Amino acid sequence: MTKSNYHDPVLLRESVDALEIIENGVYVDVTMGGGGHTREILRRLGVEGTLFGFDQDEEAGANAPDDKRFTWIRHNYRYLKHFMSFYEKMPVHGILADLGVSSHQFDIADRGFSIRFDGPLDMRMNRASQVSASTVVNTYNQEELMRVFRDYAELRNARELSLRIVAARAETQFSTTTQLREIAQPIAERGNEAQYMARIFQALRIEVNDELSALKEMLQRAAEVLAPGGRLVVISYHSLEDRLVKNFIAHGKFEGEAEKDIFGNTAAVPLKAVVKKPVEPTHEEIARNPRARSAKMRIAEKR
Repeated sequence: MTKSNYHDPVLLRESVDALEIIENGVYVDVTMGGGGHTREILRRLGVEGTLFGFDQDEEAGANAPDDKRFTWIRHNYRYLKHFMSFYEKMPVHGILADLGVSSHQFDIADRGFSIRFDGPLDMRMNRASQVSASTVVNTYNQEELMRVFRDYAELRNARELSLRIVAARAETQFSTTTQLREIAQPIAERGNEAQYMARIFQALRIEVNDELSALKEMLQRAAEVLAPGGRLVVISYHSLEDRLVKNFIAHGKFEGEAEKDIFGNTAAVPLKAVVKKPVEPTHEEIARNPRARSAKMRIAEKR
């Protein structure tokens, strides 16, 4: 594994530009992955600058820069405030989050993330975790499976899929991605089979890694650890993530409008949007890196 083939960073220039880096600032890349964004931030930092990188996947450690200004934290980004407090580095001047699964994780069959390969039903970002996709598929009851596929894949036939899984596992436990695809194939929309499978895998990955709860917690902690004027830059890849980011920036909460007091005054929101619409990759970037096509980047500033 080399740094170049681990992951092609999406919106690299645009995202790091959006941080408006000051040379002696404190920054956090909460999704280090292949280290592309990390190295670009370091390139712009001065000798007194500081950068932290979070990644719960131990394989990402091979991409950690050998730089005295950088510290890798092998933990979920939901613990952002805990570690910034531990290192006595609050407040911070900028936080970058690229929420996509790395190309490396998709391209390694035994991680189980991709519909392209036959591999174990795993999908754990942190391989020390006790819950894998196999755990979900083999032990969740029909109602729990339906919730996963309805809420995280937005499948119209989530009930039918969950019933098929429960019936099939009564004969044989699921252990591979191929088994799952074979059960789902007969009820996939004709002509959109690959997209249907990708949504199933997305739903399981979100459940296994508790992704949406972790994202909510990270956003709340980010608002707390940022210095006034500090920037939060988030790149998301599907509507479930983007909706949470958009709502939190706009209203300081994940559902509904901003709260008002008894006089009708809107409660203070910790962040403000820097741009009204999300920044998207150029046609040139998408042609070079097709996995960037669904990316949306939102930029916020601490009030």
